[in-house]
Amino acid sequence: MQASATRRQIRFKLPFPTRYLFISPQLILFVGLTILPFILSLPLLFTDMSDLNDPQVHQVGLANFVAIFTDPDLGTQFLDALSRTVVFTTLNYLNIYIFGLCMALVLYEVGFKGWFFTILYLPMMMSGVALGYVAKMLFAQGTGTVNLILANLGFGNSPINLNAPEGTAIILALMVGWRYAGFNVAIFLAGLLAIPKETIEASIVDGTSYWQRLTRIYFPQMVPSFIIASTLLIIGSFGVFDELVALGGLTVNQGARFLSILFYSQAFYSRHLALGMTMAIETFLPLVLIGALLLALQRRAQR
Repeated sequence: MQASATRRQIRFKLPFPTRYLFISPQLILFVGLTILPFILSLPLLFTDMSDLNDPQVHQVGLANFVAIFTDPDLGTQFLDALSRTVVFTTLNYLNIYIFGLCMALVLYEVGFKGWFFTILYLPMMMSGVALGYVAKMLFAQGTGTVNLILANLGFGNSPINLNAPEGTAIILALMVGWRYAGFNVAIFLAGLLAIPKETIEASIVDGTSYWQRLTRIYFPQMVPSFIIASTLLIIGSFGVFDELVALGGLTVNQGARFLSILFYSQAFYSRHLALGMTMAIETFLPLVLIGALLLALQRRAQR
């Protein structure tokens, strides 16, 4: 209680302008590169603008907003891309616990090793395009390293097909989970380190099993970490793009045509810029509601 009161006193002693001076660099970049472009692009949603250099732009009202529900071909493409994205998001959600939570528990119980944590973070230095090409080299049907190994082990009749929808979703989720393992470990490890040691020691003295400590002590007090990880997962899963380009999402690989690829194709390949932007907005709004709900849950969990 005394430490908490001291922190509040320090916070209120900080002059009002100084608080915003510290956050101004990030705030200026966020407003200039995210908020302003978003606001300026809103009028374009009600036009038939084909590209950025379109000399003849006409107002079409809500036509772009209803096109996804009235155009059968566009609706089919959207639903297919949405289903692929949702499947990938689900698999990716499992990965944050397989790659992130399990490793965080190992580091917490065994002891924090700085060098090991550095190794976990190394894959984040790889770009999304590079990750996609690594996946192609590993899982290409005829020349992929993994498929060649499987063939030598006697599984050559059923190679992994990276161009199939299920192959793309599973392999991409595994590769993305491996890439962001260190980031997820940091989130979960922060939640574990915030648990009072006295609570854990008392449970050990009482003879609880490790599973009981996980379900009754660790996990209930890690709910904020779970919510943060879930929020970032949704943002990352629906925004994945570079990896899909490397996997051929813009060309031959229909299994890699997620929502981000569909929006880009409509806006720049099919020269329906306003329509592509509108589809992105229609997908963005439900995600905002989900994010607001997760934020409310996080605040309630921290009370």
